[in-house]
Amino acid sequence: MTVRDDFLDTAAAAVRLLEDAAVAERWDDPSALEGMTVGALAAHLAHQIFLVPRLLDAGGAENAEPVSLIDHYSGPEWDDADVHAALRRSSAEAAEQGARTLAERAAATLADLRGRLPSEPADRVVPLPWAQPLTLDDLLTTRMMELVVHSDDLAVSVDKEAAPPPAAVETVIGLLARLSARRHGPTAVLRALSRAERAPASISAF
Repeated sequence: MTVRDDFLDTAAAAVRLLEDAAVAERWDDPSALEGMTVGALAAHLAHQIFLVPRLLDAGGAENAEPVSLIDHYSGPEWDDADVHAALRRSSAEAAEQGARTLAERAAATLADLRGRLPSEPADRVVPLPWAQPLTLDDLLTTRMMELVVHSDDLAVSVDKEAAPPPAAVETVIGLLARLSARRHGPTAVLRALSRAERAPASISAF
């Protein structure tokens, strides 16, 4: 299995969640994320799928030097309250299209990506409007992380259980562990995972 296969499987699991009747039934209810309805959270989840073809179509970074996956998460936007507020607003606006339309769009985009991703060059570099370029596989890893984490958020919001593919979960846990170690130090992560009596209060990656 490749990163591209794992991304497609993760996106398929997210689409199944978006299609669940419980999501539509609670569309306007508060979600597990403060300041977002279930519909807005669903729209944010679907956005992780929509974003990939949009970035691939943009082009323009084929000769650029991509940053590493870990360095991608060192930018100031990850702690910018204005950025997060804008994401909540755009997600709320996207939710206005309704549960059925959103799920249908996500399924159609996934079908397109199934045919498209295998033919993309192994060394494809993708431009990002908000950050430095990434390789395509690293971009897909970032979207996998978003899909896995927000699928859990959405599932909890509607009393369901998310079911991302195990390979994707392993990749996401590995990425989050590396980000956590960079933020808190490796000793804090080691203790949190192995020594409850010396574990820090938090090892959140963000």
